[in-house]
Amino acid sequence: MRVLLVEDDAVLGDAIHRSLIKSGYAVDWTQDGQQADVALHEQVYDAVVLDLGLPRMDGLEVLRRLRQRKQLVPVVILSAREGLDDRVHGLDLGADDYLIKPFKLPELEARLRAQIRRSHQVVTSYIDFGPMRFDSTDRTVTVNGALVEFSQRELSVLEALILRSGRVVSKESLVENLCNWDVDVGNNAIEVYVHRLRKKLEPYGILIRTVRGLGYLLEKQSA
Repeated sequence: MRVLLVEDDAVLGDAIHRSLIKSGYAVDWTQDGQQADVALHEQVYDAVVLDLGLPRMDGLEVLRRLRQRKQLVPVVILSAREGLDDRVHGLDLGADDYLIKPFKLPELEARLRAQIRRSHQVVTSYIDFGPMRFDSTDRTVTVNGALVEFSQRELSVLEALILRSGRVVSKESLVENLCNWDVDVGNNAIEVYVHRLRKKLEPYGILIRTVRGLGYLLEKQSA
């Protein structure tokens, strides 16, 4: 999952950035409201963590422009503005959640996971697909109750496929899930990760079918 972090406090931003990357997210971090507005206009994200007191453009203006463009990406506001009017205003402008500083990083990550699940119409912290269970909280995969090991990149590709199960996921979308401003991922790398996933999942009857010209589809093997 790719997240845009917009936080001008260097210490807090660095802590959140490190924590999200450790949890398997691809994270772009900016400390500038105007740069955030441009990034959201030009690139696709699975979620946004948005501070309000930003240089060059306030976070509420970034949010207002985002929703004006009809972009539905989940937004979690971080702010020291704790007044009721501030919270109501942020939520009315289209934020999905509002977290008051100071906060604990596990709470931010839990709220972020909840918003990403909701955007994919998933109501629990895990997704079952045939004999496989993907747990988004501790990012583990079990098949028939037994743990199966995957690399962080393999997990990210699998997560994108299982969240969109029943739909074809384009290679470009998988690239966007894995890359950020510092790390570029090519189409060839996606093919390698899909190949590795197939080797680990096919023995359990879980297939990743290539839909020529469109992308990949997660399927269960017919009985």
